[in-house]
Amino acid sequence: MIYTGLHQTPEQIAETALQEDVDAVGLSLLSGAHLTLFPRVMQELRDRGLGDALVFGGGVIPDADARALKAQGVAEVFGPGSSLKAISSWLEAELDQREEEA
Repeated sequence: MIYTGLHQTPEQIAETALQEDVDAVGLSLLSGAHLTLFPRVMQELRDRGLGDALVFGGGVIPDADARALKAQGVAEVFGPGSSLKAISSWLEAELDQREEEA
């Protein structure tokens, strides 16, 4: 796990993902800008050849917006109160499945 800190731009997130050769990128947003920032991060990942990276996130994201993000390729959206155990179990299963399919 690599924590990039607060207030990173989509470009900074994607560049770190490239440098660290990540399998997944998790985003946490409380600003309400999720419909703008998630797609921008995903585009920056694609621009760097990382379009296959698993993108997931959480924050205060309304259900309708979560559905829209999933339709755009975000793998999962976790809402307030999601436990770290549930998130890490989901992530482990998703990455294991991807490895089996490769």
